[in-house]
Amino acid sequence: MTSRERVAAVLNHERPDRLVVDLGGMHCSGAHVSVIYGLRQALGLDAPGTPVKVRDSYQMAGEIGLDLIEALQLDIVLVPSRTSMFGHPNDDWKPWTTFDGTPALVPGLFNTEPDERGDIYQYPEGDRSVAPSGMMPEGGYYNDAEIRQDPIDESKLDPADNLQEFGPISDEDLQFMKSHVDHLYEETELAITIGVPGAAFGDIALVPAPWLKHPRGIRDLEEWYASTVIRPDYLKAVFSQQANICIENIKTIYDAVGDRVQLVSLDGADFATQNGLFCSPETYADLYLPYAKKVNDFIHDHTGWKTVKHCCGACEPLIPKFAEAGYDVLNPVQCSAKGMDPELLVERHGDRIVFWGGGVDTQQTLPFGTPDEVRAQVRKRVEILSRKNGFIFNAIHVIQCSTPVENVRAMFQAVGRDV
Repeated sequence: MTSRERVAAVLNHERPDRLVVDLGGMHCSGAHVSVIYGLRQALGLDAPGTPVKVRDSYQMAGEIGLDLIEALQLDIVLVPSRTSMFGHPNDDWKPWTTFDGTPALVPGLFNTEPDERGDIYQYPEGDRSVAPSGMMPEGGYYNDAEIRQDPIDESKLDPADNLQEFGPISDEDLQFMKSHVDHLYEETELAITIGVPGAAFGDIALVPAPWLKHPRGIRDLEEWYASTVIRPDYLKAVFSQQANICIENIKTIYDAVGDRVQLVSLDGADFATQNGLFCSPETYADLYLPYAKKVNDFIHDHTGWKTVKHCCGACEPLIPKFAEAGYDVLNPVQCSAKGMDPELLVERHGDRIVFWGGGVDTQQTLPFGTPDEVRAQVRKRVEILSRKNGFIFNAIHVIQCSTPVENVRAMFQAVGRDV
């Protein structure tokens, strides 16, 4: 099988010729730039000191190049974003050394100058005349969103304010996506993933809109979560129009890329903590499901794409609702969270949804275990999660900074890669 055929089989719960393996095939399945640097060095792909591009300035995730995909025999490739989470183009690359000493390349408008405390602030579209929208603390590994919330006047709250980031996909973004899809489809046999703009309903990482210079509406995280209880009609008005805009963008994107794309990453909204839900199944069904279903139904009725729902934490009670909403795939499958035992997940839900992730624990085993412990856990997880032929191997979420490269290699060795 080619990678495309292999992924298609798994998405239909059919047995592939070998395990489907991913690293970086969606926005939450890659690795910190330091891990990618160490892996490339260990595999002899680069000369010592060769910097790695930071493709995701928010999570500081490193670029998964086609040479690394080939070396690891991966099956899925993600079309990169033209712009960063902070609204600046991912181009005009410049060298920078991260706080942990990793040689990296960052976009030209990525701020690398620390303030007097040593913290580094990011600005929407790189515009330092407005308030910063992100910050990496001195010695840190990631950028956190800076909350920019105007005082809320209940009498003037307008759902249109929380729709300012949604609109028709730009010609520039569409051409960028199309050119990458065309190249990857013609030059590789990999399954291709894209992100669909505006398809995430209430994704808390997006609520502060760090790419907007002057975000309006409800932009504070606590205020947004409070609004799910005290302003549900406001959020429904936002989601309703957001879904309409999203579907129009899907039409435009599909006209450009067609079924050369196999997977679309739609929604990154988390609904669970490590120990339980913070959104009940009833609330999900009322507040989120109708709009997610509208988008999923349109995709399944008009394209050949399969759709991905991202949700961290102890989300097992919501998985039936995710399936009802029409999602084909769940990521990252956080098996370390309460109620997320892989045996239970496969038994209860393995016939209805594909599990993408869960292959090794990125909180404990991968960063702090021995290589032998990593290999043992990977083999056990693969055996369990593959039972119903609906499993894409990946770690749980982005592999974190300071994870030993020998453990990352052990993870790939356990799935049959000679690295």
